[in-house]
Amino acid sequence: MAELKTQVTNVNPIDFLNSVEDEAKKQDCIELLKIFNETTGYKWEMWWDSIIWFGSYHYKSERSTQEWDWPITWFSPRKQNITIYIMPWFSNYNHILEKIGKHKISKWSCLYIKQISDIDLNILKELIEVSVADMKKNYITK
Repeated sequence: MAELKTQVTNVNPIDFLNSVEDEAKKQDCIELLKIFNETTGYKWEMWWDSIIWFGSYHYKSERSTQEWDWPITWFSPRKQNITIYIMPWFSNYNHILEKIGKHKISKWSCLYIKQISDIDLNILKELIEVSVADMKKNYITK
């Protein structure tokens, strides 16, 4: 089996976030770090060079023999947006997303926002809580 490129690192997320050049994005992500810590009940892990994730679940591929641990939820300050990843996809959460505020989503699990002032943080917390609860219900989580 090929090794996953995304691996846990020893980087502290505060150190990483302090390296974000855009001051507004940096402050937004520091606030998101607090929200995710409080809302998920998981301690952060820094993955790869730019992903802060919370909790993990064991994934077994249905198409092969591959299996690995993967995040329950995570976020990353990207060049264009702050990207928030919500598992298990968005199909079950349209009723929440329609209340969250200005955003875009990918087909699967990426919620893109420009700044946290564009969204309702209480609705974001609800989205995180519901998705984490769904993951705990359907997978072995840690």
